[in-house]
Amino acid sequence: MAERILMKGNEALAEAAIRAGCRHFFGYPITPQTEISAYMAKKMPKVGGLYLQAESEVAAINMVLGAASAGVRTMTSSSSPGISLKTEGISYIAGSDLPCVIIDIQRGGPGLGGIQPSQADYWQATKATGHGDFQLLVFAPSTVQEMANTVFDAFELAEKYRMPAMIFADGMLGQMMEPVTFPEREPEISEKPWAADGHKGQRTHNIINSLYLQPQDLERLVRERFERYDVIKKTEVRYDEFMTEDADILLVAYGATARIVKSAVVEARSKGIKAGLLRPITLWPFPSEAIAAAAANTKAILCVEMSMGQMVDDVRLAVGGKQVDFFGRTGGIIPTPAEVLAQIEELARR
Repeated sequence: MAERILMKGNEALAEAAIRAGCRHFFGYPITPQTEISAYMAKKMPKVGGLYLQAESEVAAINMVLGAASAGVRTMTSSSSPGISLKTEGISYIAGSDLPCVIIDIQRGGPGLGGIQPSQADYWQATKATGHGDFQLLVFAPSTVQEMANTVFDAFELAEKYRMPAMIFADGMLGQMMEPVTFPEREPEISEKPWAADGHKGQRTHNIINSLYLQPQDLERLVRERFERYDVIKKTEVRYDEFMTEDADILLVAYGATARIVKSAVVEARSKGIKAGLLRPITLWPFPSEAIAAAAANTKAILCVEMSMGQMVDDVRLAVGGKQVDFFGRTGGIIPTPAEVLAQIEELARR
């Protein structure tokens, strides 16, 4: 039987990355994700890997670009302002069709904001993680166990589709401690015939590039990329449902907030209110069809976030013209089950 280990979410992410075959980590300290870098600094030399604290977030993401170009598994992590600094490099990585894993342990903003949990980077992660036409896979785990599991999937799908993958969490998940059982599986590291890792006289030179001066060439490559994205939308959507089968009130929440909402749903059921929860696990691709199906026969829909309302836009698009109410706390304040229950009860009285 696999051993259960009590770990912080940040530490679980780092350990899972090592077990998933990551041997190249480039980062820069920022609260509340610094434990990832600290863990990698201790463990990477023991497994023959490389930990390098870059001089800045900009340098770190460009080191990731270089390592990914050579075909190795590579990762970086940061928190909200640090991700903003990395966005140019993320766009270069996407434009070069390179796989990597990026971890965002969100904190309050805008600006330096605060070090408490937030989900106000949703738009950045799903809609504008850099310039140009591109997407990245975005996973939103809600437990420390799921964080560890997701690392394996993030690396494998990033390699399968040759694109960056982001694990999108927050300061609460990064800092909380829960028992973790690490997946007993060998990392599935695919062949990378495109990598710039030395041709040894056996093949032509591989060139990693995101610059195309002829617009026809760039358009062709972007369209090819979006054909891959269409496949991902059809095959890689992930979500979880809780008591949605007969729900009159559908709640939609992700990550740590979904745990709070789940408690409120259970309490609402004890009061005779038929509430249910749909939790997106992939924020891109977004589970629009699943949300539409779950909402088809409901009387009300409530989206709950640790922000002023960002994912709610995608929920509204998913359900067409149906009304979607919103409840959120921001600035690093975590909503409580009692607050969410009060919103559910208000909707039930309509």
